[in-house]
Amino acid sequence: MASRRRLPGRTTSTHPPEGAAPALDRSHPLPVRQWPITMVLAVAGLGLLITSTGGFRLGLLVVGGSLLVAAVLRLVLPEVGMLAVRSRFTDVAVLLFLGGVITVLTLVAQPDPWLRMPLLDNIGRLVGRTPH
Repeated sequence: MASRRRLPGRTTSTHPPEGAAPALDRSHPLPVRQWPITMVLAVAGLGLLITSTGGFRLGLLVVGGSLLVAAVLRLVLPEVGMLAVRSRFTDVAVLLFLGGVITVLTLVAQPDPWLRMPLLDNIGRLVGRTPH
């Protein structure tokens, strides 16, 4: 009877995702070393500030744009530090999806949408709303 290899009872370590090394070396301060995530968070924070001061659409477009920029950075840079969470494909796909959804929903928001989608008007008619 061949001996069966047993798997460990608990995980002892995990590997960081590809590209998770800091973008710059240790001679720079932490926010500069992690410039991709710092930039994305700063732009998203600016978008939230714009939104809170009354610029609903512009602020949310900036937030959606920050996620789209994060997707591009994750795709093209070899090392992005804390911007890398999962595999490169998963990170880019999730960031593109979320950034795209926020941007499209902002463009079709009522009243007076900047983007008209007939499909949404048809769905609205089905639920009893009149088209704008």
